[in-house]
Amino acid sequence: MTLSERNLFFKAGIFFCAAVILFALAASFFTVPIYPEIEENSNRPDHLFQVISGLFLENNYYAVHTSLAFAALFSFAGMLLIYRYFERTPTPEILYIAIFTVSMSFEAFRLFLPLHLAFYFPSIYLRIITRLMLFAGYFGLFSLFTAGLCAAGLDVQKTRNAIFIIVIAAMVITLWVPIDVHSWDTGFNLICGYAVIYKMVELLVIITTLISFLIAAKVRDSKEYVNVAIGVLFAMFGRNILLGTDNWIGVAAGIPMLSFGILFICIKVHKIHLWL
Repeated sequence: MTLSERNLFFKAGIFFCAAVILFALAASFFTVPIYPEIEENSNRPDHLFQVISGLFLENNYYAVHTSLAFAALFSFAGMLLIYRYFERTPTPEILYIAIFTVSMSFEAFRLFLPLHLAFYFPSIYLRIITRLMLFAGYFGLFSLFTAGLCAAGLDVQKTRNAIFIIVIAAMVITLWVPIDVHSWDTGFNLICGYAVIYKMVELLVIITTLISFLIAAKVRDSKEYVNVAIGVLFAMFGRNILLGTDNWIGVAAGIPMLSFGILFICIKVHKIHLWL
C-alpha cells in the first residue's frame, strides 16, 4: 500500500467517524428521554471490571450512552491525531492501529437498541447491526495484533495478505456466533453465544500483541517498542472498561486510560520512525 493510498484511508476514516458522531447525536435526541421508562433489566455485562463495580453501583443508561458517544468521539479524534502525525511518515504498523481506532466508532451502533425500544422496528435489523459490531470489534482487535507483527518484522509487502487474513478471521467469528435478539444486557449488548470462548480468544490476542511489541523491542534494539506495548495495554484496558461496564465508574476510568493509550502509542511509534 502506497503512502497516498494509506492517507486516503485515514481521510475516509475521519469522515466515517464524523458521520457516526452525527448518528450518536441524532440518536440521543430520541433515546435519552426514554431511559427512565425502560424496564429494569437483570442482565448486566460480565466483564471483570463490571463484576467488581457492579457490586457497588446500579446500572445507569446515561453512563452507557456517554460511553458509546465517547467511543465515536475517540475514533474521530484518534484518526485526526494519526493523520496529523503520520501523513508523511511511512510507518507500516500505523495502518493497523488506525483500523483499530476506527473500529471503536462502531460501538456507537449499540444505540440502535434503545432506538428499537422507542420505535419498534423489526428486530432482524438488531441482529444485522450486532454482527456488524462484532465484525468491527474483532477486525480492530486482530488489526492491533497485526501491528505488533509488523513491528516485530512482518514483511511490509504482505500487508494486503495480512488484511485479507484478519478479515476472514473476523468474518468467521461474526457469522457463526449465535445472537438472541430478544435478550439484552444493561450495556445495550444483545446476548451472544460462546461468550466465554470469545473472551479467551480476545485475551490471547491481547497477550500475543504485547509479546510481539516486546519482541520488536529486542529485534530492533529499540526500547520505544516497550513503551508502545505499555500504550497498547492502557488502550485495551480502557477499551474494555469503557465498553464493558454500565455505570459511571466505567466512564471515569475508561476514558482517561483509552485516551492516554492511543496518544502514547502514536507518540512512540512516530518517534521510532521519525529517524529511520
